[in-house]
Amino acid sequence: MVIIINSRQLVLDALKNKETQRTPWVPFVGCHAASLIGVTAEDFFKSKDNIVNGVCAAYEKYRPDGLPVLFDLQLEAEAMGCRLKYAPTNPPSVATHPLEDGKNLSEMSVPTLNDGRFPLVFEAAKEIQEKLGDKIALYGLITGPFTLALHLMGTEIFYLMADEPGDVLALMDFCERVCEFTAGMYIDAGIDIIALVDPMTSQISPQSFLTFVTPYATRVFEYIRRRGALSSFFVCGDATRNVENMCLCGPDNISIDENIPLDYVKEIGVKHGVSVGGNVKLTVTMLFGSPTDNINDAQNCMAIGGNRGYILSPGCDMPFATPHENVLAISALIQGEVSDYMSSGSALDGVAYELPDYPNERQVIVDVITLDSASCAPCQYMMEAVSQACAPYGEKVRYVEHKIKDKESVVCMIKLGVKNIPTIVIDGEIKYISIIPEVEVLKLDIQAAVDKKW
Repeated sequence: MVIIINSRQLVLDALKNKETQRTPWVPFVGCHAASLIGVTAEDFFKSKDNIVNGVCAAYEKYRPDGLPVLFDLQLEAEAMGCRLKYAPTNPPSVATHPLEDGKNLSEMSVPTLNDGRFPLVFEAAKEIQEKLGDKIALYGLITGPFTLALHLMGTEIFYLMADEPGDVLALMDFCERVCEFTAGMYIDAGIDIIALVDPMTSQISPQSFLTFVTPYATRVFEYIRRRGALSSFFVCGDATRNVENMCLCGPDNISIDENIPLDYVKEIGVKHGVSVGGNVKLTVTMLFGSPTDNINDAQNCMAIGGNRGYILSPGCDMPFATPHENVLAISALIQGEVSDYMSSGSALDGVAYELPDYPNERQVIVDVITLDSASCAPCQYMMEAVSQACAPYGEKVRYVEHKIKDKESVVCMIKLGVKNIPTIVIDGEIKYISIIPEVEVLKLDIQAAVDKKW
């Protein structure tokens, strides 16, 4: 007897920490959807029809069990006055911070459906729900309160957390209300799952998390639950120290990337009755690996995740140029058709990168390993800190961003021994792993390196 599996229910059951007949597969198709319909990322994010067509194309091509309506962590910020920088193959990035540029929090208000791109996103969500809502689980992604606070205030927030915590708490309260508005928009459109995506929480200590994230995220998840929807807490970067705090905020699910060991997260999730998703490697496997690499990575994740409370997915928004055959290979694995996609070799084969001879270089070299500062919030704010810290030294110091969406940068990362992103390396020595240092502290490290050479 052939058992018909309802993809939507499969995801919802896994999210609720139930046992499932097979592992559900949710590729986080964001700007990658633009590549499926032959438009730029900028055109995709600015058009209701492109968003709908892109998500529907991903459904038809990849046969997933769930998809996000949109993967854009700048939607709310833009509606509140942040200027965005759009790109042809990346999500937009925040270019200006209103609270850093002189605007007061008292002058800001929670967005409405008439602000920014909210009207087109709401219409896109409703249309996608009408077309696919009975077939697959749909995720509505909202920018988490701490990341949104960074967008509005810039890196000054890290100083104010210590010097003027009351100001930051007031901002977090405001951002919580924005989160609830965006969550409500998706719920009103009929979306199943609200994912609070807060990548910047990987950059703070557990104590700071408890103070500046826990109360606000907890209330957002309570709001989502009152509205009858399910929830997920997304993070990227090495947030290992905050995984338990994430579970204690009360989401139904937490979703992680390859910077955090999946077996550890699964253990913590089981302890707190929270389901888990993620951990297929985004660049090394999905962007640069072969179909075989993707199948092997997915199989490893599935073996750890088990058949209760686990959703297979990449750790974040899939890159625009992710080879279709790599996504299809994972889909084939899920559907039991894996033999058609087995192959050998990797896109990194033969890629060369020579590290500088750091001791004999006249300049101090600061290498920053990122996903891409144009599309990854922690990477963006780490690069801002590095730029500010290096500025006083002129030609004595050179800093280089290595975006691991580029093959050479992946090889560089491997040769430097870097295992997590974003990471700062000074003259070949790993200094800051998945945490943004204060500019003045980073200057001390740079000064020490300068003193050795000058």
